[in-house]
Amino acid sequence: MEQLSAGRKLDRAFEKLGEKKTISFELDLDTDATSLKALDAGSHPKPGEEMPDEAAELLSGAKVKVTVQSKKPINESGEKDLVGTALKVSGPDGDLIEYRVIGDYTYLRTDPDALGKMTGSPMPTAEELPPEAGAMKDVLNGKWVKFSNKETRSATGEGRRAKGGPAPAQSLDAKTQKKLVQALREVIAREVRFRTADGGDGTEHITATAPFRTLVSELLGEIRPLAKDLPPGVGLPTDEDLKDAPDSKVTADFTLKNGELSEMNVDLAKLAGDAKVKKLGLTLRTGHGSKPTAPAGATELNLEELAQGFFGSGAAGDAEFDDSDLRDLGGQDFPQDGS
Repeated sequence: MEQLSAGRKLDRAFEKLGEKKTISFELDLDTDATSLKALDAGSHPKPGEEMPDEAAELLSGAKVKVTVQSKKPINESGEKDLVGTALKVSGPDGDLIEYRVIGDYTYLRTDPDALGKMTGSPMPTAEELPPEAGAMKDVLNGKWVKFSNKETRSATGEGRRAKGGPAPAQSLDAKTQKKLVQALREVIAREVRFRTADGGDGTEHITATAPFRTLVSELLGEIRPLAKDLPPGVGLPTDEDLKDAPDSKVTADFTLKNGELSEMNVDLAKLAGDAKVKKLGLTLRTGHGSKPTAPAGATELNLEELAQGFFGSGAAGDAEFDDSDLRDLGGQDFPQDGS
């Protein structure tokens, strides 16, 4: 009875999140630099490819904040219903990168120095760029820039179709999403063990424990029949791929406040194998995130003109510019309108 009751409470808590028109959360990597370095060493990197100390420090204090705002409840929303999206990645010394999708524009701001430290490869300075770089200099100066979602779609999607290339990968349709959610629920009901504890003041803790490899294997077993409905290029690991994955039990602790999910903590230290990891976990807090509003004073970044300036100047010689250059510059992961 406790298992059934806890499962229903947790299921209802996630349903309440989907019923909101605005959802915000913060994801925090709960670890330290020493543990990250130990994990890296356990993967036996090649000489010179070890994780830099600066990267370990940044990642150990990294936080990701996300807010999605829609005209409809989130669980009923499609791309056209979203009115604003904001994502911010922060390190121990401040923000690393932030983008917002508002209306027809995507807004972007970065900290090039911090990103250079994290990757171990210093970014160029604005003074090193040619005059044709224009607003790209603002990017390297840590200022807000914006670019048109319509132009980005045209360059990376419609342009490819016009040249006979593949169309961009489509997102999951609502029917497939529901099938995936149902598959997840069935696996959780079979493999996860729940316990509850009353924290008082309307607060309740629910712990969920499951063996990692078994849980992942069972979930993939439910998803594989749906593979034909997944976007092209989505590959699922095989049972052979998972045979060496640890089957240690992983525990997630959910905190509910008046029936709504307020925080989730997952302890991943047992998955570290022989690596000497002191602390390794993930913490998710709901209700935390940047409001998706358009920042003032953003300089418009014309990706096509910028690409022509770079690739059509002496920096690129007489090399012909095509869509792949623009994708490399703009980044395939840049958000589309409403994504």
